[in-house]
Amino acid sequence: MEISILSSCKIPENALNLKKLVIAIDGPAASGKSTTSKLIAQRLGYLYVDTGAMYRAMTLKILEHKIDLDDHEAIGRVAAKTEIRLKQVDGELKVLLDGRDVSRLVRSPQVTRAVSAISMIDAVREVMVREQRRMGKGGGVVLEGRDIGTVVFPDADVKVYMVADVERRARRRQKDLEKQGVEVSLDELKTEIIERDRKDSQRSISPLRRADDAIVVDTSDMTINEQVDVITAKANEVLTHS
Repeated sequence: MEISILSSCKIPENALNLKKLVIAIDGPAASGKSTTSKLIAQRLGYLYVDTGAMYRAMTLKILEHKIDLDDHEAIGRVAAKTEIRLKQVDGELKVLLDGRDVSRLVRSPQVTRAVSAISMIDAVREVMVREQRRMGKGGGVVLEGRDIGTVVFPDADVKVYMVADVERRARRRQKDLEKQGVEVSLDELKTEIIERDRKDSQRSISPLRRADDAIVVDTSDMTINEQVDVITAKANEVLTHS
C-alpha cells in the first residue's frame, strides 16, 4: 500500500526556530477529535493526519469489492495494492482512494459499521502504523486516531485523550450525517457508538485506551474553540520548556 499526505499549511514565521512537536490526539468516535485536530494543526502550522480516514478508506474498498470481512488473507492482499492519499484543499481534508475522491463515502453508516473489523487486521494495521510514523517523523504534525499515543507515537510530545458522553456524540454524528443527506435515528446511532467503543476497546491489536501520560479533555460541554485553546495551550507549554 502507498499512502501519502499533501498539505498546503505553512509554518508561521515565528515558529520556525521552535521544536516541531508530535501531537497525538486519541479518543472514541465522535468525541471531537477530527475538527479539533484540524484546527490545532492550522493554528500551529502543522501537518494534520486523520488516521481514521485512512482506515475508513480501506474499509470502503473492501466493501465495494464485496470481500468477506473475515477473509483476512484477501484483505491483506488488497491492502498491499491500495493507494490512500489525504490532501488538504481550502482547509478541507480530501480522502483519495486509488485516485478517487471518497471524502463523503468514507463517512457513510455502512463504512462506520465495518471499520472496526478492518482496523483489527494485522496486515492492515502494520501498513497504516508504518506510514503514520513516516509522516510524523521530524515532528510538526497532529495525528488523531485511537492508538496514536499508545502505539504509533508512544513518545509523542503532547498526548491528548478526548471523551464525551454518548448522547452528545450521537447528536454530533447525526448532524454530520444530515449534512450528507443521510437520516439515522438518535437511538440507532447511540447503539452503534456503544458497540464501536466496545469493539475498539476490546480488540487484541492496538485497542482504544488512554495513554498513562495523556491529558483528558471532556468535550461534552465544550465549544470547538475551547477544545482547541486547551490543547494548544498544552503544546505551547511543552514548547516553552523544550
